[in-house]
Amino acid sequence: MGTSISYHSVDVGGLPIFYREAGDRDAPVILLLHGLPSSSRMYEPLLSRLSRDFRLIAPDYPGFGHSAAPDPLSFPYTFDHLSTVIRRFTEMLDIGRYALFVQDYGGPVGFRLAMAAPERLDALIIQNAVAHHTGLTRVWDRRKAYWNDRAGHEREVWESLFSIDANRRRHVGSDPNPDAYNPDLWEDESAFLSRPGQAQIQLDLFFDYRTNVASYRRWQRWLRDYQPPLLVVWGKYDLSFDSSEPHAYRRDVPSAEVHFLDAGHFALDTAADEVATLTRSFLRPLHTARPPTPRRLCQRVTSLASVEFSLTTQAGSTQTQMETRQ
Repeated sequence: MGTSISYHSVDVGGLPIFYREAGDRDAPVILLLHGLPSSSRMYEPLLSRLSRDFRLIAPDYPGFGHSAAPDPLSFPYTFDHLSTVIRRFTEMLDIGRYALFVQDYGGPVGFRLAMAAPERLDALIIQNAVAHHTGLTRVWDRRKAYWNDRAGHEREVWESLFSIDANRRRHVGSDPNPDAYNPDLWEDESAFLSRPGQAQIQLDLFFDYRTNVASYRRWQRWLRDYQPPLLVVWGKYDLSFDSSEPHAYRRDVPSAEVHFLDAGHFALDTAADEVATLTRSFLRPLHTARPPTPRRLCQRVTSLASVEFSLTTQAGSTQTQMETRQ
């Protein structure tokens, strides 16, 4: 495939899932999981910078970007469900092992993937995603109120999370140089959020975010027990996630590599070159130390230890069945 970016869609349990891809098919894989309310488009700067060394795959979750956005009445928008779809997506593409690059919503999706199949994880790269209560700033107080009284706080949460002003604040944060940010970033997100059905999808999914907070201790235990190779790249102008979070990750994984950048919540907005350099420098020694697995052998190993998912999207419910093959 080379260094150019290509655009695809694959059927996952009846859902068309869009993804961007770059790099050689036999190169080490980086699976990139996007944040709110973005899509795989946020990773274009990395795809163009890292494709000579890696195979990069960036999907859109259901309800985001160019992927299918089924009605919430037939498709529950929860992080468990999104993670199931993305895991099945990796199996459809015959991806064996991969490094995970996660940002914002990509954190909850990625932790579920990593814990379900740690044998497939080469490394974990975290860019402004949270797994500790101390990582949530005070702006989360009103959001937590929404989890306790959805009807009473729904409009307030929409304005604070999904309005065009909120989208701009999420990108620029407290950066003293706001002129460095392309306004197309939040203008395009706002256009996406204005599509029919998006309000219900995003409010449903954010209401489920409470399950992520409830899972923090379990994610921390996994980090402490598993000790994955970990790179934390942090945009220090983020207003949503506290700058103490990278240090919390290092307490869980003492060998973690931590870098603070002059960037916001979406560090690739203004620091793509730095993020790409750090990612390449972090991953190259790992793949040098472990010879790459031939693609066909990797597929065989995956099939022998596979977990089969049957996704049914019916009115009112989605059943996920898991059958482990010996």
